[in-house]
Amino acid sequence: MSDGSPSSPHQISWIRKNGFLVALFSCVAAAFVFPQGGARDGVLNPDLINNGGIALILFLQGLSLAFEKIRSGAGNWRLHLVIQIFTFVIFPLVGSGLNALVPWLWKSEPQAIRDGFLFLCVLPSTVSTSVVLTAVARGNTPGALFNAALSNVLGVVFTPLLVHWLMTGAGTAQTEFGPLLLKIVALTLVPFALGMILRPWLKNVVDRRKIWVTRISNTVIIFMVYCAFCESVVERVWSRYGAGDTLLTALFVLLLFTGMSLLIRLVCIVLRMPREDSIAAYFCAVKKTLVMGVPLAAVIFGPGGELSLILLPLMMFHPLQLFVNSLLATRWAEQ
Repeated sequence: MSDGSPSSPHQISWIRKNGFLVALFSCVAAAFVFPQGGARDGVLNPDLINNGGIALILFLQGLSLAFEKIRSGAGNWRLHLVIQIFTFVIFPLVGSGLNALVPWLWKSEPQAIRDGFLFLCVLPSTVSTSVVLTAVARGNTPGALFNAALSNVLGVVFTPLLVHWLMTGAGTAQTEFGPLLLKIVALTLVPFALGMILRPWLKNVVDRRKIWVTRISNTVIIFMVYCAFCESVVERVWSRYGAGDTLLTALFVLLLFTGMSLLIRLVCIVLRMPREDSIAAYFCAVKKTLVMGVPLAAVIFGPGGELSLILLPLMMFHPLQLFVNSLLATRWAEQ
């Protein structure tokens, strides 16, 4: 069978490696064809999927964080400060500036997409891919593991707080924050902490079945994204915006990723960080988590047609960071 055939081993390998991204964008396409099932009051019961899925994902995240393996990277306080300040201070400040600047350049930008960019900027880093890419590039892997885990622990609290403080006019700014915070704690922090508490007894089982833990989380995310886009199709959100808005969103995502990548590299050079620490700082600071981003968006903004627009920048940022950072990791490993 030739390599160009649809079922060639190379293409099958690519699909398996990128199966989550393929499924993610396939579910978006399916939402436009079959929107009723995932819409509000649909057969999939999106409220149950959102609330139960959020708790399940955060529980699995807490259960999977191998804190017993990150002690060797805990003492590098300079690296920790750079990554966490970049993630929860510099990124949100840049997002706030972008939120104020974009309306001057993009007059018709939907408010939900503006909120989506700011939400993207206040998210924590990824865990698995940050550590894997740091290891591939021969960087400080223990430091990357420590900071990626710390970023996700802090993000459960900091992301909702930053959303509330920075998103003037967003849904969280128009409602009482106390009840929302209680809901966030119940659906995110409690299952996350429960997972960490149970890990000492379940870590052998979880570590042997990491691939199934990832598959369960990814499946829940796919259903949540499907329901969000179903609701937006039923409410005719996309009929109000054309393909031009989607292309402009992609352009600004590219500019944001490029700008933040150059900025963290510049910070590492100015601080004269060792090569290994610079690699870990880059991969942890520039990446944003889709695994925690989707459930956090669902609980912060609630179900509705606008949720799909809020998630759009994150869904574009995720494959871009995977593609570019994989190339960079390979290049740095060869140097």
